[in-house]
Amino acid sequence: MRGKTGRPERAPFINDRLRDVVCRLASVALFAGGLFYWTRLIGVYDGLLWRFDTMPIWWRIATPVLAVLYPIAGVGLWLIASWGIVIWTLVFAIEAIMHLGFARLFGTAPAQVGLHAFGLVALLMLRVAALPEQRRK
Repeated sequence: MRGKTGRPERAPFINDRLRDVVCRLASVALFAGGLFYWTRLIGVYDGLLWRFDTMPIWWRIATPVLAVLYPIAGVGLWLIASWGIVIWTLVFAIEAIMHLGFARLFGTAPAQVGLHAFGLVALLMLRVAALPEQRRK
């Protein structure tokens, strides 16, 4: 097939499609996580950590930061922009520090931290697998 420039178009590689799928799935998950943090901020549910005015100071710092970063990372990943992966890495680092480094304050969330790590490692592996194709160009 010839493109508009007269040169042959390259077929999309499976690696590109897999990256797009991983980014879009992570984007939906990050939007859901953002909604979770926003419901905590606006106090939809009653409970000790479910309303901003009843949270301890460490949750009052973490919750607004994550409520903003989660949707931003989701938009970046949905657009498959490189800055989306950077923001997602920042979210992962913050939550890993919270739940692994300060588990006495924030509690443990191994599934949440593990899913972030799994997604980022999957993107890293796809990036490494794409290096030979990029070198051929």
